Amino acid sequence: MSDGKAISTHETRRRIVHAGTELFRRSGYTGTGMKQIAEAAGAPFGSIYRFFPGGKAQLGEEVVRTSGAVHLELVTTLMAPYEDRVAATADAFAAAAGTLAELDFADPCPIATVALEVASTNESLRQATSEVFDSWIGHLAAYYAEGGIPEPVARRTASSVIALLEGAFMLGRAARSTEPVRAAGTAAAAIVRAAPAGE
Repeated sequence: MSDGKAISTHETRRRIVHAGTELFRRSGYTGTGMKQIAEAAGAPFGSIYRFFPGGKAQLGEEVVRTSGAVHLELVTTLMAPYEDRVAATADAFAAAAGTLAELDFADPCPIATVALEVASTNESLRQATSEVFDSWIGHLAAYYAEGGIPEPVARRTASSVIALLEGAFMLGRAARSTEPVRAAGTAAAAIVRAAPAGE
C-alpha cells in the first residue's frame, strides 16, 4: 500500500469514527443507523464494514474508547495547571456547563449515552463504557492524591465527582439549562474540599 493510500484509508476510518461519535452523542446509539454514519462521514457504506467487520457494535466500542481518551485528555489539560484541587474541580464544571450550552443541550458525552442505552443488552459495549469511566476515575483520583487527598478517599472523591458531572449533564439536557451543571460543580467542589478529612 502506498503512503498516499495508507493516509487516505486512515482518514476514511477517522471520519467514520468521528461521524459515529457525533451521531451517537446527538441521536443515541440505537437511534443511529450505519447508513447515516456513512453519509455523515462521506464514506462508501461498505467501507464501514471493511474497517469494522463486527458492525455497529464494534464501531460503537471504538467510539466509546476513542471519545473516552479524548475527554480524559481535555479534562487533564484543563485541571493540570491548578495546585488548588477545589478550584480545578469548580472550573472544570463551569467549562462543562459552557460546553453543554454551546452544543445546544445535546449530550456532550457519547460514553454516557451509549452506557444508558445498552449496558444491560450488549456486554462488549457495557465493558467498554465501564473501562472508560474507570480510567477517568483512576486519573482523577491520582490527581487528587497528588494534591494531598489520601487513598482511598481520593478514589471515592473522584467517583463522586464523575457521577455528579454525568448526572448533571442529564438534568441539564432535560431542563435545557446549565444550572444543574453549575449546581453540581458547587457540590463537587465541596466534596473535594472536605475529602482530606474524610478518611
